Amino acid sequence: MSSSSGTTRLKLLDGALRTVVEQGIAKTSARAIATTAGVNQGLIFYHFGSVDELLAAACIHGAEQRVSRYRERLAAINSLAELVDFARAMHTEERAAGQVAVLGHLLAAGQTSPALAAATAGGLALWIAELETVLTRLLGATPLASFTDPAGLARAAAASFVGIGLYEGVDPEGATRALESLDQLAALAQALDGLGTLTQRAVTHHIRRRTQA
Repeated sequence: MSSSSGTTRLKLLDGALRTVVEQGIAKTSARAIATTAGVNQGLIFYHFGSVDELLAAACIHGAEQRVSRYRERLAAINSLAELVDFARAMHTEERAAGQVAVLGHLLAAGQTSPALAAATAGGLALWIAELETVLTRLLGATPLASFTDPAGLARAAAASFVGIGLYEGVDPEGATRALESLDQLAALAQALDGLGTLTQRAVTHHIRRRTQA
């Protein structure tokens, strides 16, 4: 791929995301994207084949950029409490950048577009992989390690993030309370981690029995 072609593709990817943020998915047409990107409309079909394929590629492109933005901060997290603090800060940053709105639009459009559904799932998978790595590392050093599933928890956390982001649009106070409830879970984990070895074993044994019942 030539440098000029690569530059055009990048303009289209960024232009597609900006158009969704600024105008919403319903108004994200080939003409609107081309205008935002500052390129000829025909280049969308030359490089991507259709608007949906461009949006699908833009979804993955955007997720890669956002995950890369937070990777170092995720790697520096040393406790579940720090992870909760990060999640709240990231939510605020992503909302301000329009990324929460983009995700909502893509999730809605994915209900009728297989290409967008697959791309949105792929974008979320990038986040889940990063979160799973952090949870595996953090939980591995706690009594919770033997009966928790970091992969499942990562997916649950991603689903919660998506849900809170959409919920916030209709009930901001309720979304805030949902985020604050995560602090309570982190506090419980910290309390368990601070118990003595024998008490930890007793609590862990009890929890394991309850979860296997």
